[in-house]
Amino acid sequence: MNPFKSQKPLSIWLSEYAISHQNTANKRIHYICVPIIFLTIVGLLYHISGYLLAVITIGVLWFYIRLSLLSFIAMLGFYAMCLGIVMFAPVGIWFWIWVFILAWIGQFVGHKIEGAKPSFFEDLQFLLIGPLWVAFALLGKTPARQS
Repeated sequence: MNPFKSQKPLSIWLSEYAISHQNTANKRIHYICVPIIFLTIVGLLYHISGYLLAVITIGVLWFYIRLSLLSFIAMLGFYAMCLGIVMFAPVGIWFWIWVFILAWIGQFVGHKIEGAKPSFFEDLQFLLIGPLWVAFALLGKTPARQS
């Protein structure tokens, strides 16, 4: 399995992700926790190795551009914002670790409320679809409009 090459159109990815995110409370939790998890991953990688962050960023952005130009632009903008926060935040790696853990606890609480297991249990690529699903919700886009 190549984690950087999507075999499915964006509309299918987003529709499949949405199946386990129907409950209003779970959606709200995800709208908060998913961006925080993305931010904390950037923070963790930044503190571990700038080179590792760069390599992973290139791979992740490659995944998004393979889905659509809008996906790429939205996530590049969000990534740039996260990197700016991380670079200027006066916190160390332990801050990012604790926030990461707390955000994941929130995610699992949301899925307990939903009564559905997280999508990434089926396919790890859903870990990259989650932030995009939140971004498109904020942009007012639906899967049907993104195909």
